[in-house]
Amino acid sequence: MFTDKSSPIGDDLMYPFVYLGEYLAKRGHRVSTIDMDNIEHFDAIVFMDFPTFKNGYFRRLVDDKSKPLYLLIFESKVIKPDNWNIENHRYFKKIFTWDDDLIDNKKYFKINFSSKIPTDLDFDINKKNRLCTMIAGNKSANHSLELYTERIRAIRWFEENHPGDFDLYGIGWDKHLFMGMLSKLNRFDALRKIVKSRYPSYRGSIESKREVYKKYKFAICYENARDIPGYVTEKIFDCFFAGCVPIYWGAPNISDHVPANTFIDKRNFKTYEELYRYLMNMSDREYLDYLDAIKTFVKSEKIYPFSAEYFAETIVNEIVEGN
Repeated sequence: MFTDKSSPIGDDLMYPFVYLGEYLAKRGHRVSTIDMDNIEHFDAIVFMDFPTFKNGYFRRLVDDKSKPLYLLIFESKVIKPDNWNIENHRYFKKIFTWDDDLIDNKKYFKINFSSKIPTDLDFDINKKNRLCTMIAGNKSANHSLELYTERIRAIRWFEENHPGDFDLYGIGWDKHLFMGMLSKLNRFDALRKIVKSRYPSYRGSIESKREVYKKYKFAICYENARDIPGYVTEKIFDCFFAGCVPIYWGAPNISDHVPANTFIDKRNFKTYEELYRYLMNMSDREYLDYLDAIKTFVKSEKIYPFSAEYFAETIVNEIVEGN
């Protein structure tokens, strides 16, 4: 993970960890995953999301207390509730998280889902021959704050009302997704294909989000969960870097982190019909204003907290230099 920046679910998604490895190497340190070296060779251990006691390494480290442990929290409580059980935090010297409500700069330190910030932005409006898209995996969660269901609601609305103006990409839409008590059946790939739901807007999986987004004016950009302060993932930045205006729903305080004039806030529209009319009636000047605001933000210091540089510097400062 410290040498390969690629990922099947995002462009350069692992780049912050590659950059972190390089950043440490320049300072005379070596970084490795715990399964690739003798545990005694490590000065500190960092876990990505709470590992639970099913993890043999974690059990051993907690029992012998010989190494300082640190935690990076990425997944929300919708996906990984163990992350947010405060009792679980007692095993770690410091915790790094995007959760604005936890940050105290003593035990809890602010990090974000970080990206490789591009220096060259290709916002060629002539390449945008399609109206709206969504790039997402077909997933589900049994939680009141999940937005997977809302993604499907958006997909179905476009398919039923304006099918020519919407395309769907991602993994899993060509297979049925069992939910609830039947979710264990998702391990049987052949069965999922037999009983698959039909999504007429589905155009398949992709290799590069950026290359796809460049062809569209707008993108449905919903986080996996809503109303969680500070939960701003790479999704909105994938749109920004391609010059595609995101229709965003997720963190309630998104405008504290990202300028409000760079995205369309889905919460401002009661229905998808209302949203669609807004998109269709937008003038070229208004659309270019969005792109100009995105470009200004991406080129400004305001995006720094979402950069790989900030991610690496924060972790190194608190673990290596501030130990």
